[in-house]
Amino acid sequence: MQSATTLPVVAFALVAGTLADIVDRRRYLLWVQLWMLFVATLVALQEHAGRLDAWSLLCLTFALGTGAAMAMPAQAATTADLVPRPMLAPAVALSSIGVNIARSIGPALGGLIVARFGASWAFSLNALSFLGLVFVLWRWKPEKTVSTLPAESFGGALRAGLRYAMQAGEFRSVLIKSACFFVFASALPAQMAIVVRQQLSAGAGTYGLLLGFIGAGAICGAIVLPKLRERFDADRLVAAATLLYALTMLALAGSRDLRLLCVAMLANGLSWITVLSSLQTAAQVSVPAWVRARALSLYIVVFSAGMAGGSLVWGTLAQHAGTSVALTVAAVSAVLAGVFSLRFRLGLAMARDSTPSAHWPRPAVAAEVGHAHGPVLVTVEYLIESADREEFLQHLHVLGGTRRRDGAVQWGVMEDAAQPGRFLEYFIVDSWLEHLRQHERVTREEQRLQDKLRALHRDAQPPTVRHFVGATPSSSHVVALENIP
Repeated sequence: MQSATTLPVVAFALVAGTLADIVDRRRYLLWVQLWMLFVATLVALQEHAGRLDAWSLLCLTFALGTGAAMAMPAQAATTADLVPRPMLAPAVALSSIGVNIARSIGPALGGLIVARFGASWAFSLNALSFLGLVFVLWRWKPEKTVSTLPAESFGGALRAGLRYAMQAGEFRSVLIKSACFFVFASALPAQMAIVVRQQLSAGAGTYGLLLGFIGAGAICGAIVLPKLRERFDADRLVAAATLLYALTMLALAGSRDLRLLCVAMLANGLSWITVLSSLQTAAQVSVPAWVRARALSLYIVVFSAGMAGGSLVWGTLAQHAGTSVALTVAAVSAVLAGVFSLRFRLGLAMARDSTPSAHWPRPAVAAEVGHAHGPVLVTVEYLIESADREEFLQHLHVLGGTRRRDGAVQWGVMEDAAQPGRFLEYFIVDSWLEHLRQHERVTREEQRLQDKLRALHRDAQPPTVRHFVGATPSSSHVVALENIP
C-alpha cells in the first residue's frame, strides 16, 4: 500500500512539474483535485456496495497517489506566488507542519471513524475533504505572468528543466544536501513501529503517543525557527538539526524508557522541521519562477526516493542484524553524510535573487526573424585592462554558467591574439525563440554580474553585442558536389 502512494511520486513528479510550469497552474491544480475527488468517491461507493476488494483498493490507491504526485510540484511552487520572499520560510514551515499534523492525526482519526461508523464513512469523509480544495482553487485569482512568446512545448520544457538543474550550482547543492539527509533519516519512521512492538512491548497507543510528540516537536520548531534564523544561517541550522536527529535515532535504538523516548521524539520533530523547511526554502528561492515547478519536482523526487529507498535499505538491515543495529548505523551514517555535505552550502542558494530583471534590450535586427530560425550565435565584445584580466574572467565564467542554465547549448570566451585585452564572449542557442526566452529569463543576479563586467570594460561605449542566425542556401541554388570541377 505504501508503494502504491510512493511510486507515483517518483514516476510522475517531473512530468507534473513540467506541466505546472507551462500551463495555467490554477486550472491544472483544479483538474487534478477533481480527479482525486472522483477516485476518492469511487472508493467510497465501492465500499458502500461491498465490492472493494484488495486489488481494487490497491489500484484506486495508486490512482490517488498519482493525483497527489501530479499536484505536489504545482502546490509547492504556488507557495512562492502567495507570499513575499521574506515570508517564504515561515510559509514553508507552516505547510510542513500541516503535513506532519495530518500524518499524525489522520490515521488516528480514520481509525476512530472506522471503529465507530465503519470504513465506508471514513472513505466518504475523505472524498468530501477534496471539495474544500476544489472550492479554494475555484475562487483563487492568481496574478498572471504576461509573456508575448508562445508556451514551451512539453519536451522542450522538460529538457530545459533538466538542463537548469545540471547547470545551477546552488540548486544542485540543495539536492545533494537533501539526499544526504533523507536517505538516512528514513530509518526512524521505518523502524519506529517495530521498536514500539518489540523493545517496548507496546501497541498502537504508544506508537500514536510517539507520533504525537513528533508532531508537537515540529510545531515547536516552527515557532522558534524565525528566531533561530536571525542568529544562525541555514547551513549551521541544518548541520545542528542533522546531529540532533541522529541522536534521536540512537535514543530509539537503545532506550526502553518511554519518557525518554517521548523527549527524544519531541527533539526529532524539531530537528525534522528545521531541516525540511530549510531545504524547501532554499529550493524555492534558488530558482526563478519560469522553472520553479520543474526544479521542485526534482527536489520531491529526491525526497521521496530517498525516504522510500532508505526505508527499504534499513528494513533489510534490520531483518538481518536487528532494529537497534539498523538505527545505529543510520545515525552514524547521517552524521558522516552531514559532514560530507558541508561543502554544499545552502547560504548561496538563500542569497540568490532570482527575480526577473528584464534588463536586456530587444535584439536589433534588420528584418523580422522567425521563431524557428536557428541556431543563434550571440557575441559580446569586451575591452579589458591587463590588471583587471583575472577578475574579469572569473566574473565572466560565472556568467557563462547562467547562460548555459538559461538555454545556451554552448558557451565560451576568446581573447584576440593580435590585441590582448580584447575578449569575445559567445554562446549558442537552438533557435531564435529560445534566445527570446533568455531575455525573459534573465534575473537580477545576472544583472549584477553584468554590471560588474561593464565596470571593468574600458571603453566609454557598452560592450558590443551581435546576433548571428544560422544561414543555409535556398534549395534552387544548392550545387551538387560532383558538379564542382
